[in-house]
Amino acid sequence: MDVTWHTGWTSPKHDPAPEIQIHWYDDRTVIMRQNRSVNYEAPFLFLFFGDEAALLIDTGATAEPEFFPLRATVDELIASWTSNRGLTAYRLIVAHTHAHGDHIAADRQFADRPATTVVGPKLPEVRDYYGFDAWPEGLATIDLGGRILDVIPGPGHQDAATVFYDRDTALLLTGDTVYPGRLYVRDWPAFAATIDRLVDFCATRPVSHILGCHIEMSGTPGQDYMLGQMYQPDEPPLQLEPADLTVLREATATIGGRPGRHAYPKFIVVVLEPPAEA
Repeated sequence: MDVTWHTGWTSPKHDPAPEIQIHWYDDRTVIMRQNRSVNYEAPFLFLFFGDEAALLIDTGATAEPEFFPLRATVDELIASWTSNRGLTAYRLIVAHTHAHGDHIAADRQFADRPATTVVGPKLPEVRDYYGFDAWPEGLATIDLGGRILDVIPGPGHQDAATVFYDRDTALLLTGDTVYPGRLYVRDWPAFAATIDRLVDFCATRPVSHILGCHIEMSGTPGQDYMLGQMYQPDEPPLQLEPADLTVLREATATIGGRPGRHAYPKFIVVVLEPPAEA
């Protein structure tokens, strides 16, 4: 994770950086970030290469290819990677950490792509594709050919949220459930159960880094940037560690589901008021 992420520009329309920042974590793993000057959410996206297929996790916050050329970028990365290895028939799976718009906006760019499966982001589609019979219990896997990722149910922020664990790199991808920012909780019991599930999962496996999909905190512990900020010059690193999950589990016990904003050094838990009954 020795990378300096682009943090936006003082004048977004004059930002000289590309729409997508590309970082090769290793020779089979790519981490991308949407430029904050294109969309203030600046989500992270992940591309994993296996021997038979690639997996793209999330498609960002902008639908239009002229402003966010995600498919062209992914196509170039796949073409280069497969060409170097003499591979011809090669599939792409497009999956999601959850169904919010800043993570699925560019799905339509892949709708007509050959040899491509786009996993629907809604809960019935997620359950059916991965074969979850007792959601949110159990684990599923994605086999890319010589590379397996575990899929862990992760509701709480959003009902169809999933967490991915790559056995090769030991990266745990937690979407908007855990990241250095505002953790919006819409279903408190589900969120608390998800954090317990992730802590237990990490206790029996090596975890190199925990990678969420945003950075919203500043370099000052416990202090975040304003919502909609287009320039964040003092960002902390994206990666968190398993110990931070333990801190979050302890925080859930302290918070106990009380609505409001609860600040901790590396994240802020925002418990939303439950919807009023009709």
